[in-house]
Amino acid sequence: MKKIITNNVNWVGINDWELRQFHGQEYSTHKGSTYNSYLIQEEKNVLIDTVFVPFGKKYVANLAKVIDLKKIDYVIVNHAEPDHSGALPELMSLIPDTPIYCTENAVKSIKGHYHQDWNFVTVKAGDRLSIGNGKELIFVPAPMLHWPDSMFTYLTGDNILFSNDAFGQHYCSDLLFNDLVDQSELHEEAIKYYANILTPFSKFVTKKIDEVVKLNLPIDYICTSHGVVWRNDPLQIVKKYAEWADNYQENQVTLIYDTMYNGTRTIAENIAKGISQVDPTINIKLYNAAKNDKNDLITEVFKSKAILVGSPTVNNGIMHATAGLLEMIKGLKFVGKKAAAFSCYGWNDKSSKEIDSQLREAGFDIILDPITNNWEPDGNKIEESFQYGKKFASLL
Repeated sequence: MKKIITNNVNWVGINDWELRQFHGQEYSTHKGSTYNSYLIQEEKNVLIDTVFVPFGKKYVANLAKVIDLKKIDYVIVNHAEPDHSGALPELMSLIPDTPIYCTENAVKSIKGHYHQDWNFVTVKAGDRLSIGNGKELIFVPAPMLHWPDSMFTYLTGDNILFSNDAFGQHYCSDLLFNDLVDQSELHEEAIKYYANILTPFSKFVTKKIDEVVKLNLPIDYICTSHGVVWRNDPLQIVKKYAEWADNYQENQVTLIYDTMYNGTRTIAENIAKGISQVDPTINIKLYNAAKNDKNDLITEVFKSKAILVGSPTVNNGIMHATAGLLEMIKGLKFVGKKAAAFSCYGWNDKSSKEIDSQLREAGFDIILDPITNNWEPDGNKIEESFQYGKKFASLL
């Protein structure tokens, strides 16, 4: 199946409606995803990226209905991760001599994944490939967006930027373009994608956006590797990335906790009341780490100017949902955010110290020492939690 983007450019990818976890179990995909592949048919026929490994046979069979595979002149691999290169073994078994254009790092990755030495042609910044009818492909390496091998490919004439993982969303829709889908859903999935995948590479995002702008190339379409194609004001997502990459935060404070008998929850709720008392304009959100999706929580942390994290002490440590989330937070390297820890405990208070330590390690500015409580909070502790929230708000 193909879908027309413009002129002689078609989408030939796969919709994965059932996908609910990606990168193993690391990323939730509530709305599925797409594996976008594009076919350019000018004097030369060019295939840009393929699809995820499990769909390799289906993809190649579908592609063979669109074009005689032997008439594909070039294959472009913008990124060698298996959700984009996964159909190469099936495809290249049928057209083994067709050149594959990619970065030098992509060659290493492809060989590492598939143990094949295909006809690789490595490209560097500014290299061009003529495809006839006055059109060219311009290659723009984009290392660490989000792998070292990543690159963009730009099609002159049709003014299309094939951006691979940058500017994408794990969002499955039969509607191909950004202006046709629910805008709230699109924004939700786009910011979640950035928060969970691209946050640690924000400095590279800023640098690459500056480089693309300096190229002064007109952009009418941004064709990503996941989700919709940006055609209506396509640069809106570039502007959003520039905003998100600049130590992004909203007027939001997020409290994340786990609880055994609601003691830690009670502290969280009263801290929240104290914050609201000082500044009722702050968007305060409370989440039980064990009852909410971890990637959705990461998105809320990304949007927040400050967070508070709490857990009871269990086996001289913290509860596993909170522990796992803190490990994710450390890896994402958030910048410019404030934080504090809180806890309830029975026989010893190890959890607040552990949370405080991990938040510091993650680069958060700790603005208060932890508030802790032995056993269930009484009226005095509830008032203390309220006052703690007020003090926390006054330091934002």
